[in-house]
Amino acid sequence: MIVVKIGGSVRRIDPLLHDIAATTEQVVVVHGASRDLDELSTRLGSPPRMVQSARGDVSRFTDATTMDHFLMAYAGKANKRIVERLRQLGVDAFGLCGLDGGVVRGTRRSDLRISVDGRARVLHDNHVGSIDSVDADLLRSLLARGLTPVMCPPIAAEDGTAINVDGDRLAAEIAVALGATRLMVFADTPGLLRDPADETTLIGRLSAPEAERLVPAIGGRARVKLRAVAGARLRGVGAACIADGRAARPLFNAMAGAGTWVR
Repeated sequence: MIVVKIGGSVRRIDPLLHDIAATTEQVVVVHGASRDLDELSTRLGSPPRMVQSARGDVSRFTDATTMDHFLMAYAGKANKRIVERLRQLGVDAFGLCGLDGGVVRGTRRSDLRISVDGRARVLHDNHVGSIDSVDADLLRSLLARGLTPVMCPPIAAEDGTAINVDGDRLAAEIAVALGATRLMVFADTPGLLRDPADETTLIGRLSAPEAERLVPAIGGRARVKLRAVAGARLRGVGAACIADGRAARPLFNAMAGAGTWVR
């Protein structure tokens, strides 16, 4: 069983959906929709606000208004369009977000500590949190019925509030909970690059300890992806990769070894 994360940065996802439909393995799909959310929030008069945590991770500040937009973009348009397309391709896809049935639960961080020009600040009314648990039995019951879960944030906080969590971490937690053989994170790069501006600097293979040591040297979103795949591998997922979602056959190329693999 494999967990496939479709990054919000991947513009053309149809080739990847074709590959998912063609594989004989059980698949859980996790997706982002960052570009859709950016466009929607801007049209609705609340442009995205990205903040940097004290440890250098970049994330979206999600207040109550942004969460309304988040639900429209992620659990609405993006999720159902993927379900629609997979069903057209013969896959019995079942769309849900982590909030539904409390399938993924976590802890809300209503006060978010960020760094602005080297100075610490605290933002309030934050609908962001961390993942505590995944209901693997619920997901296994869907898989046992021949359904392909298509999942996205938000998840359920302890009081039932919808909270935003990172999609790569969500995919990693699902892969760990299900004991997946592979976690495959697709982005708009060939994999993990030593120089983000040079696609020839692909790092092809890493051990999990090597990946952990490399995390502090990697910037931007790539750091979050590397931390997610390395953590999943260390916690029992058979293999994990960051691969190119722009390829003609993204899933099968990655299965053949393309991308950055943590083994």
